[in-house]
This record gives sequence, C-alpha cells and structure tokens, in this order.
Amino acid sequence: MSFREKTLQLSEIDLADNTYRITTQTDNRDLVVSINEIGLIHPPLLGTKNSGFFIVSGFRRIAAFLRLERTSIAARIFGSEIDPIEYVKCAIADNALQRPLNLIEISRSLNLLSNYFNDYNKLASAASSFALPNNPTLIKKIIRICHLPWSIQNGILSNTISLAIALELDQIPKHVAVYFANLFSDLNLSLNKQREIITLTKEIALRENISIHQLLEEKYFLEIRNNSELNKAQKSELLRRYLKQRRFPSIKKAEKEFEKNIKDMKIGNGVKLIHPDGFEGSNYTLCLNFKNMIELKNRQEILEKIISHPSLRKILD
Repeated sequence: MSFREKTLQLSEIDLADNTYRITTQTDNRDLVVSINEIGLIHPPLLGTKNSGFFIVSGFRRIAAFLRLERTSIAARIFGSEIDPIEYVKCAIADNALQRPLNLIEISRSLNLLSNYFNDYNKLASAASSFALPNNPTLIKKIIRICHLPWSIQNGILSNTISLAIALELDQIPKHVAVYFANLFSDLNLSLNKQREIITLTKEIALRENISIHQLLEEKYFLEIRNNSELNKAQKSELLRRYLKQRRFPSIKKAEKEFEKNIKDMKIGNGVKLIHPDGFEGSNYTLCLNFKNMIELKNRQEILEKIISHPSLRKILD
C-alpha cells in the first residue's frame, strides 16, 4: 500500500463526504489541546477524487484543525490505483485497533465491509481481522443499527436503548420508532418496561384497529408526558397502568370494584389494603402505619372491622 505525504489546504478536502467515517465522537476538545501544544502526531489518511480529496481516517483531527482556524494540514495520500477496499480496511483499523468500538461504530464498520463480501460468512471472516463480531447471526442484527433514525442510535450510545429494543423498533414505522426512542429516553425506562410498552401498544392498536401513532398521540398520553408536576417514575407508572387497563379491560373493571369495596369499608387513615399487581395472583398486602401503642391499638380495631366487613369477602372472592 503506497502513500505520499503532502501538506495541503483544508479547503481542498471534501468535508461533507462521510463515506468512511467510523467514529461517533464529536467532542474534539482533547485533540484541539494536544495539537495546539505538541502538533499533529499522526497525519490523517486521504483519498483522491476529481474535486480534491476525501477523508478515509482522521475526521476528528481535521475537525480540530478547523477549530484551531488552521488553513493547512499535513496528510498521507493514498495512491490513485488503490483498491477501494483498502480505504475501508484503513478506516476500520485506525479506529478498531486503537480502542473498543461502540455498537454504532461496529455497525458502521460492518456496513463498509459488507460492500465487498457477498455473504455473511465471508463478512464474518473479514470482520474477525479487526476484532469485530465474527458471528454471522450477530452481524445480521448489528449491521442494520447504523441505518436507524438518529434518535434511536443516540439512545444506544447513551445506554438508554439496548440492541434488542433497537431491533424491535426497526420493525415498525420510523416516526413511531422515533416516538418510542424519545419516550424511553425521557423516562429512562428499563429494558423490560420498554418491551412491555411496545408490546401493549402493538396489541391495543391491533385489537382496536387503529395505528400505534394514533394511540400514542391521544390526549391522555400527551397530558402525562407534558405534565411538569410528575417525575419520570410517576409518568412511567401512569402510562403503563393505562396501557394495561386498556389492553385488558377486565383489570380496569376489577380495579373499580376494588376501589368501591375499599370505600364501603371506610378504612380511614393509617391502614391500606393493596391488591396484587394487575390482579394476577391471590396475595393481598395490608399496611399499618402507627407511631405509638395508642395508634397501634386503634389500627387493631380497624383491622377487626375490616375482617368482619362483607366487602372484604367480595374482594377475596
């Protein structure tokens, strides 16, 4: 592989050509400081095209030069007869062999390599040379990630969205997937809660013959999401409870019956009867709050009243 070294004007480089960009890092302050103090240690790699040059590796270094308001940069230029796959190999190696790549960077790397291999087994073999995933099944999953909307990719980078959820979002309309990604980021939901919300909304939309987007844009959803008086946990709980009740109307009916019976018992303060989550199971919880023996004795009287009340029998039956 032949290179020639040359100092050229930054204006000669096509900065809009991101064909070989691997890195997702946009913060180049560390490079700015380093270059300003000790200079450029590793020149970027550039390819040649009719209108000038394009970047193969060194996107952040060139961005740092621009930030420093430099007008020229020393670079290594590929020979004009080079096989394009060498651009890909150098771009990946410059990133993957220096530091662990994140999932988006891995996906970008695999996509670049996939242009030169006609099946996943050959692609997996080539990927292994760069410490990339070499399992064809896993590659099939990861390779789609860098084509997802940026809000989903950003969720992956911030560890808000897992690979499993990203793949689920890839199966639904983009505008709906973006809505989910933003919702999951806003509420900082766990993997299980994310999957629960996706599943419930899909099933409700199918059951009621409406689109998922229609469901998510309903007044109740918007009111909860935009309610500044609720914290993330409260919003999450309200949304999930609403979806469960709407998906399973029997739960809503059971809750109304439960609330009516509790009201009939006139329990008062200091005592709380809690039903099983989603009325799945038969274990109820009774909470007693007291500060002294007098209050505890009072709670005992209330407890005896609850035990003998006919509404308790209705609840347990």
